[in-house]
Amino acid sequence: MTNIIDCKGLKCPQPVINTKKHFDSINEGQATVIVDNEVSKNNISKFAESNGFKYKVEEKEGLYYIDITKDSCSCKPMNFDDKNFVIVVSSDKLGIGDDKLGTILIKSYFYALSESDNLPSEILFLNGGVKLTTEGSDCIESIKVLKEKGVNILSCGTCLDFYGLKEKLLVGEISNMYTIVEKMNSADNTIKL
Repeated sequence: MTNIIDCKGLKCPQPVINTKKHFDSINEGQATVIVDNEVSKNNISKFAESNGFKYKVEEKEGLYYIDITKDSCSCKPMNFDDKNFVIVVSSDKLGIGDDKLGTILIKSYFYALSESDNLPSEILFLNGGVKLTTEGSDCIESIKVLKEKGVNILSCGTCLDFYGLKEKLLVGEISNMYTIVEKMNSADNTIKL
């Protein structure tokens, strides 16, 4: 019997996350993912391809049905699990352009990161990025999940003071620039948002 992963009406990145969770839970097997837009169809197809799964896409009445098969020969590509990487967050928005879109994107980014298998050793929040670790942040639940999974969350004390947020910190620790520099310098890779 085919498992159905119904992702109709779900926004990015939820369809990929639901699909990943299903295939992470089995050694081999087949499932059909149902999505209602081309972006989700493409994202699910890329997920299947990047994991070495067989897949076939069929469109029926405005819906996309992606049949995915994971077998014992499916090989996941190399990633940098063994690497110590750090993420530096310097804004409470992701990207340059519309601030409303940037707020949506940063929330989506942290949710997707909290569901990822490849986690950074540290996330360093600087400047406006400290707003994400304090009261009123739309990302706080995802950042808490990351902390629970062992990611060290550090917010710049000078930045928290500047924005008047030191007493409103909800997750992680208050840090200083020396420690932040040391964490960045000792990382194998640094990703700046």
